[in-house]
Amino acid sequence: MRRELAACGLLLGCGADDVQDVGSDGRTSSTAASEVGITVLPTDGARFDLGMLDVGAVDCGLHNGDLGLSFIWIANSTQGTVSKIDTVSLAERGRYVVRPDAAGNPSRTSVNLSGDVAVANRNGGITKIYALPERCADSNGTPGIQTADGSEFLAWGVEECIAWYTPMTYVSQRPVAWTQGVFDPEACSFREQKLWTAGMNTPGTVDILRLDGDTGAIEAKVTIDDAYVDHYGIYGGAVDARGNFWGSQVGQAKLHFVDYETLEHKSWDLEVGAYGITVDSQGYVWTCSGNASRFDPVTETWQRVLAGEYGGCMEDGHGTLYKAAPGGIVAIDTATLAIKKTYALPQHIHGISVDFYGYVWGVSQGSEAYRLDPQGGSFETVGGLVGAYTYSDMTGFALSAVGVP
Repeated sequence: MRRELAACGLLLGCGADDVQDVGSDGRTSSTAASEVGITVLPTDGARFDLGMLDVGAVDCGLHNGDLGLSFIWIANSTQGTVSKIDTVSLAERGRYVVRPDAAGNPSRTSVNLSGDVAVANRNGGITKIYALPERCADSNGTPGIQTADGSEFLAWGVEECIAWYTPMTYVSQRPVAWTQGVFDPEACSFREQKLWTAGMNTPGTVDILRLDGDTGAIEAKVTIDDAYVDHYGIYGGAVDARGNFWGSQVGQAKLHFVDYETLEHKSWDLEVGAYGITVDSQGYVWTCSGNASRFDPVTETWQRVLAGEYGGCMEDGHGTLYKAAPGGIVAIDTATLAIKKTYALPQHIHGISVDFYGYVWGVSQGSEAYRLDPQGGSFETVGGLVGAYTYSDMTGFALSAVGVP
């Protein structure tokens, strides 16, 4: 079976006509292929219409979304680990402890345009993990690279694909979201990739932090003194095409914004709280709970559609938002807000992600995740997870689809 890819983005599955440029008003428009150098790679087997930057004779190797580097990263919250699952074969390719004491209670994962992941621990601290062993450093005193290759994880200090760990001591720390960074055609890699997170000091006081993606060093902090008072602080985070941070709270709460360059902070009241948050390919911000609410950053206005129980959401890059719903996943038209279709799954779904092959993933709060084919409605099950829980961009697809500055 061959299908069209469900989205596009830098290096990540675009045809030339699909590339988007973000103007000064925050909206997207078509960009000529010659300006960005997009070529379409041939397909084989399960691979669909993936594309990558044309950098001439330079061999760029794998980038996120290519065969061999298309993973979904799901937190095993109660185990203190994260699982790396191949979105094509459905095999678990690695499991990693994400805090030195293995007691981080991780929940959110974010994947950058290189394919590497950052994991936020509810109990404090951020960890970056390299997706491929060839990126990892020989650091534990034993020759060669020791790294997990399945569901059996190695002890902290033995596992060598942990890129860095930044300890933090917040009461609650949940959101994590990569920025796009800058593509360096000479090095054939991304540089200046940054990472947003947020932590609650005391109820009503929240820090929004930007970290250096290479080192984990905190390079900017914005303290919010008037955040909605609850147990969680900022619950979820996402970035727009300029790398600005958007964070949502649960309850009768607020939507927060921090400008990447100036660190200016703005906030807006939410009619209802949000479990999931995402930015779509047209620049709209969506918060999802028992509803799906669309925020227009230009007009600063909301539109809302009722769509089931609380849960995460993500857009496919072509105008369909997938959201957790009672007994499955609901598809919503991002332009009209009409419900297009509902898909039944065996368990209630909490986290939602889209992969680079057009499949929609739903994560339960138990031991299973489901890969849904939205065209036919069939699904496959991945088991063996432990207290699975992730409300975020688990594949890097949303970061790709939202575009670049």
